[in-house]
Amino acid sequence: MIKPSTFGKIATAALALAGTAAGAQSTQPLDGCSSARIAQRFTEFGKTGKMPKDLGQWLNNPEQQAIEPWKAFDNVDYVGICWVSAWLVHTSDGVVLIDTLYGQFTDTLIDNIKAMGVNLDDIKYVLMTHGHFDHVGGAAQLKPLLPNARFVMTQAGWDEAAEGAAETDKGPNAFDMIEPDMVVEDGDDITLGDETFTVMETPGHTWGTASYLYDVKDGDQTYRAITIGGLGLNAIDGPSQVEAYIDSVDKVEQKVEDAGEEVKVHLSTHGFSNNLYEKHLKLKDRQPGDPNPLVDQQGLKDQLDSLRDGATDRLEEETKE
Repeated sequence: MIKPSTFGKIATAALALAGTAAGAQSTQPLDGCSSARIAQRFTEFGKTGKMPKDLGQWLNNPEQQAIEPWKAFDNVDYVGICWVSAWLVHTSDGVVLIDTLYGQFTDTLIDNIKAMGVNLDDIKYVLMTHGHFDHVGGAAQLKPLLPNARFVMTQAGWDEAAEGAAETDKGPNAFDMIEPDMVVEDGDDITLGDETFTVMETPGHTWGTASYLYDVKDGDQTYRAITIGGLGLNAIDGPSQVEAYIDSVDKVEQKVEDAGEEVKVHLSTHGFSNNLYEKHLKLKDRQPGDPNPLVDQQGLKDQLDSLRDGATDRLEEETKE
């Protein structure tokens, strides 16, 4: 179970994300996986410092967090829960998992992977975005179940994950962290079969945050996609980290606008940051010839602009102190 103290960091992050979820004005009780309602409740908590009762209950409720795994692209499946994402990317020589979930929800992740017809032995890499519990907390449980997988993160990511696990030792949110396996740096390529994942170090959310670029396939179309490793301005240790965050946003935006390999898809780590669940519902109703709603380059640009504005405001606050 996640205690209210843990939500301090989560809520601060959500404030940065909430502005990108359309229509985050609802005050209806939190139920289901509505991006606007989730963002609104996190925003309320961030402003008041008081945990909305329904938010706490919702985050710890397996039934509320459970959503059916679904196919985002021909080669990509969503296998996460409502508030935290996990992605499966299929290649011609095995499968890549992005992030591990945590606690009881790692069992959900395993069930979702199997529900999509994937054998755990076929997972060859686990790409982890950063060291926060909700993204790496399941690594220790998954490690013995994925005998052919390398677990991947930046060195700073491994360090912050180990530190986070040590800080929660024996507490209600305790998690174990595996020893560093595969350490990657900015610009590294990980090739598996017909797919290549390019590492982008994007510090800011944490110093060890990494984002991953790869291709997604939709019929006869191939699009460049990104999973941005972290968007929130929580765990900031000073102005230099906010400056690094701004640099990382600019770095991602340059990729989005790169004429050689324009990024048009954001498969996010927290779906309520870019209305992922609502796009999923549109995808379910998609008719032949309709565009894939997850292909949204302008939406990604708008999100990055919003994040940069928020970080600029935060930097002004940090430099006043």
